[in-house]
Amino acid sequence: MNIINTSIEDILIIEPRVFEDGRGFFMETYHQKGYLKSGINKIFVQDNLSFSIQGTLRGLHYQVKHPQAKLIQVIKGEIFDVAVDIRPGSSTFGKWTGVYLSDKNKRQLFIPEGFAHGFCVLSETAFFLYKCSDFYAPEDECGIHWTDPDIGIDWPVNDPLISEKDRQNPNLCDITSQQLPFLENK
Repeated sequence: MNIINTSIEDILIIEPRVFEDGRGFFMETYHQKGYLKSGINKIFVQDNLSFSIQGTLRGLHYQVKHPQAKLIQVIKGEIFDVAVDIRPGSSTFGKWTGVYLSDKNKRQLFIPEGFAHGFCVLSETAFFLYKCSDFYAPEDECGIHWTDPDIGIDWPVNDPLISEKDRQNPNLCDITSQQLPFLENK
């Protein structure tokens, strides 16, 4: 497994070993000891599968009292995946990083707790699989507007399909510290 650092510390691109031949390929999508050796010491408690059509943009989502680390991969299609640092006191607070993930490059993205997360679909359809370090708590979910000008994400889609809920998310500057992830015990 190859680990690639991103522009934001703690967000990692993972290139699993892939064994290919004329029949297809094999890869381990998760091996706890291997990830521990790479510094990813999270216990994942929930797996999620998302299907979206081309042009869909989901995010930017996070949970306040139950922040989630995520290990993300695309099993079919291609997405542009984004993480925004919303850790109070972080030197990269409000900064973002984006990574192209696809069934072809087989890359994974590790995002620790304290980040807002979103993605847009570039292929006709995409199946997106991710592990979470805490359970989904709908009453605890918050979001940041995908076009927040202070963050300035360079999304590679025009006129994306967005849920009404995501359209109503505030900009980061309008979110109080009580509405940011509580990371003391993480």
